[in-house]
Amino acid sequence: MKIYPIQWLLLTILFTGCSGSTPAALATPGPLASQTNSPTFTAAVSPTPIPSVTASPTPWPWSTEPHPLQIEVMRQQSYPGGPINIERNLAPGSNYNQYVVSYPSDGYKIYALMTVPNGVRPETGWPVIIFNHGYIPPAEYRTTERYVAYVDMFARNGYLVFKPDYRGFGSSEGGEVAGGGYGTPAYTVDILNALASLKTYADADPDRIGMWGHSMGGQITLRAMVVSPDIKAGVIWAGVVTDYANIVNRWDSAGRATQTPSPAAQTSGRSWRREFGSWVEEFSLKYGDPDQNPQFWASISPNSYLAELSGPLKLHHSTTDETVPIAWSETLAAELQASRQYYQYYVYPDDNHNINANFGTAMQRTLDFFDQYVKNL
Repeated sequence: MKIYPIQWLLLTILFTGCSGSTPAALATPGPLASQTNSPTFTAAVSPTPIPSVTASPTPWPWSTEPHPLQIEVMRQQSYPGGPINIERNLAPGSNYNQYVVSYPSDGYKIYALMTVPNGVRPETGWPVIIFNHGYIPPAEYRTTERYVAYVDMFARNGYLVFKPDYRGFGSSEGGEVAGGGYGTPAYTVDILNALASLKTYADADPDRIGMWGHSMGGQITLRAMVVSPDIKAGVIWAGVVTDYANIVNRWDSAGRATQTPSPAAQTSGRSWRREFGSWVEEFSLKYGDPDQNPQFWASISPNSYLAELSGPLKLHHSTTDETVPIAWSETLAAELQASRQYYQYYVYPDDNHNINANFGTAMQRTLDFFDQYVKNL
């Protein structure tokens, strides 16, 4: 299967949702939890060995200087968040109010869409879903556009929904970030500060917070769940959830994903990496390529820390995803199994990157999962 390269095609992704028919499904819990759905498909994939991040020091000439993207470095940082301020009242939904709000992150003012259910507030506050959107060109992004049907379905079912814009998106301060969600921790930092802000917000229950992510937002969700212990459960749709060797090596000169390292990667050294992004070139020059210094590249990958995931995870992916290979979710599922983590994995034949044709089915499964592992705790 072929897809467009992340750095190029992520600029063209537009997200919409609609209901559809029920697909064939795969639900594969890890060995520590009981099975809640009978599997109808078993992925033919073996766990990918995870390079040790505690191995012997990286050999010369590669730098051993810590990098902010490393999971252990991120765990040592503070994400205090701050007050959530209502910037603008929006038209209410069917049974909820919605607002454009702001909160602080890394010295920036970050905007977000927030919905709050109507009715009697539970004693501990409303259960929360932090909604991590996929990549949209920052100049085109609007807080109240895209993912409207997704947010509405969560909000109508009794969740306080919080969809941050990330720095540089919409009206958020900070400017566009080179490296996006992969070469810098910036967007994940904004999400972790949103998490902290919600934990002190009067209408939110600090002990019932889940996280949903699509595409690039799936990578952010996975990273946040191995950095913070406060996310009770996560759901990822069509996520960029593979290791960095796959992310930076599997692109050919025509701009398509391959199942093996591209000829360009094998024959032209580091120069080809400039096509992917300057951050890859910078990382490779300082720390070595993934095959030269796998310990470093493992240390920045959340896949290397799945044994410390904060909660159960549910994966959704189409077999014909034109943007992110389904193999990446299959590999993550195998790694979760090897790490003895509870997960569920659903496959949708003949659908697209947004799972549009099966939107209703996928969303209902997502809600059922959050109800079990967040709302009904």
